[in-house]
Amino acid sequence: MSNTIAGNDGYLMGIDFGTESVRVAIFDTRGTPVTFAATPYKTTHPRGGWAEQDPVEWMQCLQASSHKALENARISPASILGISFDATTMTVCALNQNGDALRPAIMWMDVRATEQAARANSSDSVARLYNGGGTAPATAEWYPFKAAWLKENEPETYQKAFRLIDAPDWVGYQLTGEWTVNINSAAERMFHNRDHGGWPVDFYEHIGCGDVFDKIPERVVDLGDQIGTLSTRAATKLGLKPGIPVAQGPADAWAGQIGLGVVTPGKLALITGSSHVLSGQSDKAIHGQGFFGAFTDSVVKGQYTVEGGQVSTGSVLKWFKDNFARDLVDACERTGMNVYDILNARSKDLPPGADGLIVNEYFQGNRTPYTDSKARGMFWGLSLHHGPEHIYRAIQEGVCYGTAHNLRVMADQGFEAKEIVACGGSTKSRDWMQMHSDVTGVPITLTEVGDAVVLGACMLAAVGAGVYSDIKEAADNMVHTRMTLEPRQDVHEEYQFYVDKYCEAYPKMQDLTHGLVDHEAKK
Repeated sequence: MSNTIAGNDGYLMGIDFGTESVRVAIFDTRGTPVTFAATPYKTTHPRGGWAEQDPVEWMQCLQASSHKALENARISPASILGISFDATTMTVCALNQNGDALRPAIMWMDVRATEQAARANSSDSVARLYNGGGTAPATAEWYPFKAAWLKENEPETYQKAFRLIDAPDWVGYQLTGEWTVNINSAAERMFHNRDHGGWPVDFYEHIGCGDVFDKIPERVVDLGDQIGTLSTRAATKLGLKPGIPVAQGPADAWAGQIGLGVVTPGKLALITGSSHVLSGQSDKAIHGQGFFGAFTDSVVKGQYTVEGGQVSTGSVLKWFKDNFARDLVDACERTGMNVYDILNARSKDLPPGADGLIVNEYFQGNRTPYTDSKARGMFWGLSLHHGPEHIYRAIQEGVCYGTAHNLRVMADQGFEAKEIVACGGSTKSRDWMQMHSDVTGVPITLTEVGDAVVLGACMLAAVGAGVYSDIKEAADNMVHTRMTLEPRQDVHEEYQFYVDKYCEAYPKMQDLTHGLVDHEAKK
């Protein structure tokens, strides 16, 4: 990170509303970070499976982060050329005509709308193409099901709501006073499809909220297009100058895809953390079992976005560390060492396949290719020969097998990933990233700016401000490669036996797993 860069013509501001905090970042026009500032906010859980946040607190935290960032950067507010943003998607906000919240926002992780989501499975609407080509069950997280839940369970709030919008569009309104829908939320989580006429009204009617279109803004805006300029009211709150161009932003994961430069067909973004999100671009509309999409225009106009994901990845390694490596954790707290470095060193020399131990990492269910909330993790092949280092190594490999499984499913429908561009916590381990490359057989690229989400927001700000003509030009100028890890062909070939067995295992255990989960749910 740098201080003010002498001679720079101007700067870009990216706003990231994540699950735990709002971050404000300032970059220069070449993609160099100047400063970051974050302010946390609370999530409440009024009931099991529910999660809510307060938009009033969001705004207060945005103000704090903006002022911190400007103070840290030591730049004039007049030097900000453009602003864009991202936020969690499927986070539904009920607002009055002034944009004030009528109730807490229903968060992306909230699954109260399970009953409403189940109705989708009996629909024959073209909207179902986005859910595994019509074969996958819909998830209660997505927008229309939450809208239907609100209509049925809080009818007074539903009737009062002038707008019922996703969190990124709340941000856009707060900055500009313009009511819009970003194409990313619309396509990825609201079933909008320009190839088939836009909004699937029949699908919403089937779910039970066909009248919600009175509450959805008419203007659907592509990413990077200017939605307006910073209002005087917002500028006063954020310590900025009014009139700054504000570009349309997406959901946070797809801001990360943009910040990794995955804006043309052939690349796949891998955004790591407690979970893995995989997304990439296709030049044709592909739909099929085992992945989501391809979503029309959702990242780059004229292209289609495919999506896969693993619910539990880094979180399974953390589970192992917290529960089975307490001695190492305690020692590292005393010495200042990193416990993962020690675990990696102890398991590094084990052969591919961890001496015959395989882990299916579905600890919190499976997002793709099964879209199975009742899936659970499996360790198999255990013998008295195996020790803690084998289990740790097998978890790492299992995560990589899950990534490879998703790539196989996508390839079956015509999406071939020739390069993976990765960011997030897992990229701190070069060895684990090399394992991802060896298992999948695909090169893994790491970029200079690991915080791809806020970089992506700043890239969209650059497009909206006219610094670059489109998202690809912004990527060419603002995303810079740090290193590329090539797959070792001999190791890749050795791993394919274990990937095959990993893919074969869960279908054989699925009925037994469901029976076990159902039994435990009755207790």
